[in-house]
Amino acid sequence: MRFISWNVNGLRACLTKGFPEFFQQIDADIFCLQETKLQQGQVEMVLPGYRQYWNSAVKKGYSGTAVFSKKEPLSVTYGLGIEEHDQEGRVITLEFPAFYLVTVYTPNSQEGLKRLSYRMEWEDAFQDYLKGLDSKKPVVVCGDMNVAHQEIDLKNPKTNRKNAGFTDEERERFSQLLTAGFIDSYRSLYPEKIEYSWWSYRFNARKNNAGWRIDYFLVSDRIGRQIQDAKIHTQVMGSDHCPVELDLDI
Repeated sequence: MRFISWNVNGLRACLTKGFPEFFQQIDADIFCLQETKLQQGQVEMVLPGYRQYWNSAVKKGYSGTAVFSKKEPLSVTYGLGIEEHDQEGRVITLEFPAFYLVTVYTPNSQEGLKRLSYRMEWEDAFQDYLKGLDSKKPVVVCGDMNVAHQEIDLKNPKTNRKNAGFTDEERERFSQLLTAGFIDSYRSLYPEKIEYSWWSYRFNARKNNAGWRIDYFLVSDRIGRQIQDAKIHTQVMGSDHCPVELDLDI
């Protein structure tokens, strides 16, 4: 199966910047979006052959996730089932016979790390949620996880040590998740490859490739051998993130 995940940084804008063309060309079995910035019904997507699942934030024009799937899932769950964490449309879970698919838009710790303490609470709740799913069947989790895990995952590690997305706390939580039984699909195949999935709109960052790898596909350890490929589509424009891909024999 081919999975795609893309933080579109506002779907309405992305629709005019090449989204339909990429969607058609890549022909994914499951296509996940983060940061849709939409309320239900604001955009009508005509996607023949796909079922659509949307989770919007209470706050308009903010956050939000979506999943488009060729296969009909057994069940769909929105959020974590914890009210304080389910106001921003950050998680959708699709259950299939052989696995769970989870897409996530992890809260950003923000400038000055204003939201770091909330981010830590979120991380604990999200990890507990994933472990609960993983105890039943394997999990594929994807999305903008708002952390560059290792120094290889961003262009300027030294100057970003205390910035959102590269704090010791955020990196440690990501390590914890891997230790709990998940594999970073891209890094498992390409331990030394340097590619990024997000670039700031400032300072000509994309032109200079001063980026971060913060968009991931993680899979349960026990299906790690079924990973066929993992890709970062750095050439695809339309957002400050580019799409990431997982090809999985499942």
